[in-house]
Amino acid sequence: MNNAAPAPARTRGRPRGNPPIRESIVSAARALFLERGYQRTTVRAVAAVAGVDPALIAYHFGSKKGLFADVMQFQCANALAVDDVLGGDPATLPDRLIDAVTGLWEDADFLQLTAQGDEAAEVIREYLERELLARLVEFLGGRDATARATAVVTILGGLIYTRYLNPLPTPAALTPSETRHILTPALRTALASRPRTAATTTAGRQGSPTAG
Repeated sequence: MNNAAPAPARTRGRPRGNPPIRESIVSAARALFLERGYQRTTVRAVAAVAGVDPALIAYHFGSKKGLFADVMQFQCANALAVDDVLGGDPATLPDRLIDAVTGLWEDADFLQLTAQGDEAAEVIREYLERELLARLVEFLGGRDATARATAVVTILGGLIYTRYLNPLPTPAALTPSETRHILTPALRTALASRPRTAATTTAGRQGSPTAG
């Protein structure tokens, strides 16, 4: 008679990673991406520097692209910490948003990582959409939260493009403090609740099931 306990059922999906192992891999990958660039950094090289089997990188990140995404997300989360930005005085939220974006993009290592092709651009887009915009919508609340958050992210995206990705001489020449001074009023307007207009009220009534 076999009294051995049954083996636990396997769960679907990517296994949860061991945080120290993940951190050591991300740290090694970040150093190599900065030193060699994305194209010349191999999974085997990262594994060698981290002191792990290359199979662990596939286990935790899926691929080199997934690993690079984690490195970029780590950089974004460290500099543009959404919890910290949203957690202060609401009156100075525009200032904190500008400071977070300029602080992230003024970092030399981050700028070097962003220059590494489509992979970097994709991660930045995802971070702005999933982390910043989605969290802003939740933070602002109300019927116009999505419109307000979209306006904010559009302004910040314009700042990133005209100052860092495809710099125009005038925006690029500003100091971070001058940038904050110029853009804070626009962000304050974008964050403000929209008054319900007569046209909006009429449209809402026409769309109502009780409209006759």
